[in-house]
Amino acid sequence: MRNVSVVAGRVAAAGGLLLLTALLPWLTRTDPALTVLHARYGDAPTTPRQLAEVRDQLGLGEGPFTFLGQWVRGLVHGDLGASWVTGADVGADVGAAFGVSLSLMAYAMVVAVALAVALCLPTLRRGTTRTRPPSGAAAGVLATLPEFLLASVLATLFAVRLGWFPAQGWQSPASAVLPALALGIPAGAVLGRLAQDALPAAFAEPWVRTWRASGMPRARIARHAARRALPAVLPQAGFTVVGLTGAAAAVEAVFAIPGLGGTAVAAALDLDLPLLQGCLIVLLALGVAAAVTVGLLRRWLLGPALKAGALPGLARTPGGGRARLHAACALAAVLLAVIVWGLTRDALHVDLAARLAPPTAAHPFGTDALGRDVLARLGHGALRTLAVAAAVCAACFVVGVALGLARWTKGLTEVANAMPAILAGLLVTGVFGAGMTGAAVAVAAVGWAPLAAHTAALAETERGSGHVEAALVHGAGRWHILRHHVLTGVLPQVARHATLRLAPTTLALASLSFLGLGTQPPAPEWGRLLMENLPYAERAPWSVLAPALALACVGACLALASAPQGRGERRDQPRRNRARRPTGPVTASPR
Repeated sequence: MRNVSVVAGRVAAAGGLLLLTALLPWLTRTDPALTVLHARYGDAPTTPRQLAEVRDQLGLGEGPFTFLGQWVRGLVHGDLGASWVTGADVGADVGAAFGVSLSLMAYAMVVAVALAVALCLPTLRRGTTRTRPPSGAAAGVLATLPEFLLASVLATLFAVRLGWFPAQGWQSPASAVLPALALGIPAGAVLGRLAQDALPAAFAEPWVRTWRASGMPRARIARHAARRALPAVLPQAGFTVVGLTGAAAAVEAVFAIPGLGGTAVAAALDLDLPLLQGCLIVLLALGVAAAVTVGLLRRWLLGPALKAGALPGLARTPGGGRARLHAACALAAVLLAVIVWGLTRDALHVDLAARLAPPTAAHPFGTDALGRDVLARLGHGALRTLAVAAAVCAACFVVGVALGLARWTKGLTEVANAMPAILAGLLVTGVFGAGMTGAAVAVAAVGWAPLAAHTAALAETERGSGHVEAALVHGAGRWHILRHHVLTGVLPQVARHATLRLAPTTLALASLSFLGLGTQPPAPEWGRLLMENLPYAERAPWSVLAPALALACVGACLALASAPQGRGERRDQPRRNRARRPTGPVTASPR
């Protein structure tokens, strides 16, 4: 019965997304015929006769539902239609783009997994020796690196200056090295940080103490602890697969890679509905395939203990020690001082004679392409950037937890993850109009999905634990178990995951602003500072270094302040006995 509800949810959510796509021209209140003509012929003047001919050719006069019905009938027969802009077969274009993106995703996942393993090695080593694990600051900083900025730096250094790799195109495996690094490093940092959160809970389980006391090799303990923690991270790996395939438009643009992400974004901007729907149907199929694969792997790793209620409860992992909190406070104080310093300066003053000037006494952080002071724009954009991004992350956290606890929302989560942010921006701004509110709602509309998947994975493990079974035997009600048993194990890890989304949320808001869907210029914003000055990064690196370092500083502060301790508490052990430890030798041998 549960599988039927999941399949029904997937079908309903996918149908709703395709319906919204068909309604895109009407929701955005734009003339699709005019947009298609501009996409075909640029800024050439158009006549009413040309617009009428395009409307008749595309069948726009019959309404969105007729168009959607015709598209579905074609899909049943394997025909995705023809592009409104180029007239080419959509199936061929989408197939070619998907092949490129799938190869790029595979390379990027290799980088992400390798980085995640490298970040977890200190945690595994210290977990076997019962010492405090690392703070996760390195993962927090790497997770804040913008993919498009990382791609530009890698292309400039290793392709243009050193000539080690191709700067553009997709001709050989060497062409995939730099884009795979740009995509895989931030993704691997997120996966590594989530694994660092899950490992202390695994090392706090009773079998670890038994194995240590019996002299079991540390490598074997670490290997089994990693296997125990892996089910909590696998859903994010599945979501990362879809994200690296469909949301890599910025990196594809830097390296001129004809991938699915850039194709979907271009189709959305040109209102090329057949091509956009073809991209979405492929992304949805990939999302479902990734979700099914992840589900099978989780069942294999957890085994029958998930249904038998024999899993240990998730360990409590409170915040880090005083030294980490002091380091976080020090970084926050430095960042606050820089922001206050910038607030005392004029962020809108334009001095064309001082364009891209290096740091001086007059401009400590240099100037941008219009001669505006970077320090001033950094300070004035801090409140807008951090406040809006924090509000979006908080909303995504609440929605993600609420929908992640409901098992029927699995299909909706997969569809939301497959939806490009630019498409959400176009749909939302059609209702709210261009501005920060519309951009925030658009990012939140798709940003809750990874948190919901993480919540669902942790809640499933917690519901299969022994202390929940004991509570049910003693007559505990559903809400009591949810409040006192499930949420106490789920919320800390999901909250730390939400903090990792602060920098990507900032950049997503900036991307929509850069396309004219969010904050309008000349209002300062950190993400917009990055995107506006990116073309001048080689000539004036200070123009992008300041906002990038500010985002990295925020990521490090959050990672240090929310770092888990090395040892947790058993959730299934009575509170009065938690301080007790066995004093005599343990003779039981592990099985």
